[in-house]
Amino acid sequence: MNLLNVYDYEQAAAEIMPKTYHEYYAGGVADNLTLYENRVAFDRLKLLPRIFRDVSQVSLETEIMEEKRPSPFLIAPAAMHKLGHPDGELATARAAASFGMPQILSTLSSVSVEEITAVGHPVWFQLYIFRDRGWSAEIVQRAVAAGCEALVVTVDVPVQGLRENLKRINFSVPASLPLPNLTRSGSSQDNKSLLKLVDENFDPGLTWQDINWLRSLTDLPIWVKGILRADDAQQAADAGANGIVVSNHGGRQLDTAVTPIEALPAIKTAVGDQIELILDGGIRRGTDVLKALALGANGVALGRAPLWGLAVNGETGVQHVLQILHDELRNVMAQCGCTAVAELTPDLILNS
Repeated sequence: MNLLNVYDYEQAAAEIMPKTYHEYYAGGVADNLTLYENRVAFDRLKLLPRIFRDVSQVSLETEIMEEKRPSPFLIAPAAMHKLGHPDGELATARAAASFGMPQILSTLSSVSVEEITAVGHPVWFQLYIFRDRGWSAEIVQRAVAAGCEALVVTVDVPVQGLRENLKRINFSVPASLPLPNLTRSGSSQDNKSLLKLVDENFDPGLTWQDINWLRSLTDLPIWVKGILRADDAQQAADAGANGIVVSNHGGRQLDTAVTPIEALPAIKTAVGDQIELILDGGIRRGTDVLKALALGANGVALGRAPLWGLAVNGETGVQHVLQILHDELRNVMAQCGCTAVAELTPDLILNS
């Protein structure tokens, strides 16, 4: 199969992966309406390209978290990459490193945070705040000691979503698959008991005060992941968060929730330049990235797309998927008359 785009990789991964593992990555919740809308919401947005612009040189360079980055792409946090390939997150890390791309590592990574930061690229750490605050504090301390550059706190899981797709196939994590970031010193728990403990430890009592608690543990920048409302975005800015990930958990939490690209304009209007915004959810094409940046995102995080590359061909597959999206973004920027990320503005989107 000639793999030309992310959709090609998505199809190839479905053919290669064990069905239950593929469903874990690909599925949403309940009726999968939000999962579907995350994708088609981009398609509904129409571009208004500029013409007669010199686009002989197009740069993807941008600034995120006050640092120049080669591009606006990040790797979004996703659990257990070893379901896709034996090298797991390490393969993803090496591919990201070849682009100088930040990787947001999941708490539920199947490779330890210490191994990932040793690759040498920027690593941010995704965190769940558990009922057992001591457990979360230990995880934060490990991430800080390993050299992570930021914390990304997921706030849209007060309770688990209705994952009927996984119940139907009796999904379970392989006994051999490790969850090294969850292990505590002196603990002999296996991964299944750890995951059960995680399910029982999602805290429905989280409030904005927990940002202050995190601040007491570390000076790292803190991003809040899972915001879809303008008023919550303003609350995050007021609470001292450094950034927001506009996200609906990849359509894996609340079905019929608004999509991130639909929520983005109101959030950008509310917070302006007070706080940086990253968008994830549904990105498959360079035009999706252009639309997110034009509507106010500082960067975009890729969740499923790198996983399909990983499943098909390990590190090389991830690298090819990332190259495809970089090339597509550069192409569509040129077609829209833009030579720099800063030139991607709302007037490129019809009726924005």
